Amino acid sequence: MKKNDEFIMDITDVTAEGNGVGRYDGIAVFVPNTAVGDKVKVHIVKVKKNFCFGKAVEIIELSKDRVEEDCPVFTKCGGCVYRHISYDCELKLKQKRVEETMRRIGGINILASPILSGDDKRYRNKAQYPIDDGGEVGFFAVHSHRIIPVKDCLLQPKEFSVVADALREYMQRFSISTYNEESGKGIVRHLYIRKATATNEIMVALVINATKLNNTDYLINCLKEILGKNFKTFVLNINTEKTNVILGKENIVLYGDGYITDILRDNKIRINPLSFYQVNRNMAEILYKKAEEYLEPDNKNILDLYCGAGTIGLSFAKKAKSIIGVEIIPEAIEDAKFNAKLNGIENARFICADASNAAKILRDEGITVDGVVLDPPRKGCEAELLSVIAYDFAPEKIVYVSCDVATLARDVKILEEKGYKVAEYTPVDLFPRTSHVETVALLIKGESYAKQR
Repeated sequence: MKKNDEFIMDITDVTAEGNGVGRYDGIAVFVPNTAVGDKVKVHIVKVKKNFCFGKAVEIIELSKDRVEEDCPVFTKCGGCVYRHISYDCELKLKQKRVEETMRRIGGINILASPILSGDDKRYRNKAQYPIDDGGEVGFFAVHSHRIIPVKDCLLQPKEFSVVADALREYMQRFSISTYNEESGKGIVRHLYIRKATATNEIMVALVINATKLNNTDYLINCLKEILGKNFKTFVLNINTEKTNVILGKENIVLYGDGYITDILRDNKIRINPLSFYQVNRNMAEILYKKAEEYLEPDNKNILDLYCGAGTIGLSFAKKAKSIIGVEIIPEAIEDAKFNAKLNGIENARFICADASNAAKILRDEGITVDGVVLDPPRKGCEAELLSVIAYDFAPEKIVYVSCDVATLARDVKILEEKGYKVAEYTPVDLFPRTSHVETVALLIKGESYAKQR
């Protein structure tokens, strides 16, 4: 097989990234935007040793799972991968992927509980829009920094498109330059918007390669007019580094208080541009409820590792004996302390340290932990941390929340070797129409651990 070959092929599977998979002459061929059951004419665009990449130039027979695509830039924008199939089909694919990954990598042979899901449109509460040299606002194309103009993203609230339109008009009116990654010159880097789902409060931030921006009063007044009372704050985020990291560390508040407030599981949560907050608030509530169900925190000491702004632990703090949050990012710890105070939660404390140092602090204080909940970044946990959890904290239960089932599977296998057994796990779809899926797993300390001790 070679580049530019064309042939007809059946799609029989889907990868974790959402690409359809078929075989031709025994070679796996990956084809984006296809569905199981499609018969397609494929044009080969890249050839590797054991597999190929192709594109569908004609769909000869349609899969029963196909639906009419509802976004004009689907296949161009790098966001969604599943707008061409039904949402029910997408959920089945994600359920299957989680189970297969847990079995293949983690050796976990029990099936997942049914995937939890909600709305598949307008669910995101945050958007980060890059801006091109012509002042066009949109999203990056797949595997590229080429910007695809997007007038209305179906994953975002409708107000976000209105804000983007206002920014385009402002930049054109006042000849505001756009940041160029190669030269490091230009001013506006990104448009950053957050909306509090429960309160409808909206924050608008411009990430700029400067310390000030002219004529912002014009833009702020436009936003007041089009967003009304929901527009709560306007912030300049200063990022003068030559980097592809979106946000800088300094915020200059030009309107409002610099933050918005959402409500998550009956707790008020303050959100500023640098706060970590789940992008799908409604499904985060369901995820945290499942974590609570697994932990059974009533009258127990619960350790919340990678606690961020404290949202998981604080969501069931009123039932627990105590919540102890641990996080290495000082700003996140300050957010967590503020959120606890904001909600009158007095049985939560937050430690700015890594897990090993936190274990020493708690050990010196004579505090034992009944349960641990952890929500690490995509790369999962270091082996050393898993040892600290299993041997130093030694809880009866561990609840592991993961945005990457592959690293979850790897880590639960290590924890099983240390005496913990996976009792149950549940996929939770926080990111409909994309390839991502969260998973929450319950591990319980077994007899093998007691023998080691």
